[in-house]
Amino acid sequence: MSPALVLDKYYLAITVLVTTAYQLTGFAIAWTFQFDKITDFTGGSNFFLLALLTLTMGNEYHTRNIVASVLVMVWAVRIAGFLLFRVLKTGSDNRFDEIRSSFFKFLGFWIGQILWVWTVSLPVTVLNSPAVSDAERFGSNPSFGTACDIVGLILWGIGWIIETVADGQKFRAKNNKSTPKDRPVQVGLWRYSRHPPYFGEILCWWGIWLLSISPSTNGTLSSSSRSAQYGTVVSPLFTTILLMFGSGLPTAEKPTAKRYFLMSCGDDAREPGAWKNYKAYLNRTSILIPLPPTLYSRLPDVIKKTVFLDFPIYRFDEGKDGTAAIEESRARG
Repeated sequence: MSPALVLDKYYLAITVLVTTAYQLTGFAIAWTFQFDKITDFTGGSNFFLLALLTLTMGNEYHTRNIVASVLVMVWAVRIAGFLLFRVLKTGSDNRFDEIRSSFFKFLGFWIGQILWVWTVSLPVTVLNSPAVSDAERFGSNPSFGTACDIVGLILWGIGWIIETVADGQKFRAKNNKSTPKDRPVQVGLWRYSRHPPYFGEILCWWGIWLLSISPSTNGTLSSSSRSAQYGTVVSPLFTTILLMFGSGLPTAEKPTAKRYFLMSCGDDAREPGAWKNYKAYLNRTSILIPLPPTLYSRLPDVIKKTVFLDFPIYRFDEGKDGTAAIEESRARG
C-alpha cells in the first residue's frame, strides 16, 4: 500500500496543523482553569501523536521508519509521564507564576511550544513522508543497519538512559528529607554534570536525526528529498540551541545561584555556608558534558569556558547580580 499524500509530500502542513490544534486546545484548558498540570504533558505527548500519525499515514512500515517512530514515542511517553507526575506531586509549576494570569504572555508560551514540537519532530516527519517512503518502497534506499543507523541508535540509547536516570535521581533526592538544603543535589549523574537531563536530550535528538537521514546517505533519493532530509538538522540544532541559550541553562543557572546566594547573604540568611558550597560545586562540576569532578576541577578556566561550554553568560556576579537579588528580596518583603 502506497503512502497517503496529505496536503504535501513531506507531511509538513498536516503536522503543523495538528500541532497547532493540539497545543491551542491545551492552552484553552490551562488558561480557563489557571493551572499547570497539562502544560508539559501536552508538549511531550504531542511528539507521540506526530510520530504515530506520520507512521500510520505513510503506510510503509520499513524497519527504519518503525524504529525511529517508536524511539520518538518512547522518549515522548517518558518525558510527558515524568513531567505530569512531577507537577501532580508539587501542585504547580513556578515557571508560569509571572505569566499564567496574562492571556498573551501565557499564549506566547504555548505558541513557542508549537514551534518546539513541530521543529524537533521534523526528522521522523520527513522520514515517514511519501517523499522518502516511496523511494524505500521501490528498493532504492538501504536496508536498516547502516553506519548512520547504528550511531543514531547508540546516541539515542545513551541519551535516553542519562535523561531517565538523572531525572529519577534528582526527584528522589529533592523529596528526601535528609538531603542537605545548603548545597545542590550531587547524587549519581549529578556529580558529573550540573544538567545531565539536558545533555541526554541533546544526544537523543542527534541520534534520531542520524537514524532518520540514513536513506539520504546511501540511497538514491531525489535531490529535493535528500535536501529535505538533511534540512531536518534544524531539529537537533534547535534542541541544542534552545537548551544552551533559551529555556534550558540560562533559566536554571542564575536562578539557582541566586537562591544559594540569598541563603547566605540575604537579609534573612539561614544557611551561612550555602554560597561557599555552591561556588565550590561550580568549580568541580561541568555545566553540561559529564566529567569526573576531580578532573574538571583541575582544568583551567579558559577550557571550562570554551571546550566545556561554561560561558560567562551563565555566571552569577556577586556584585551586580547579588546586589540586585538582595534589593529584589527586600522589595518583596
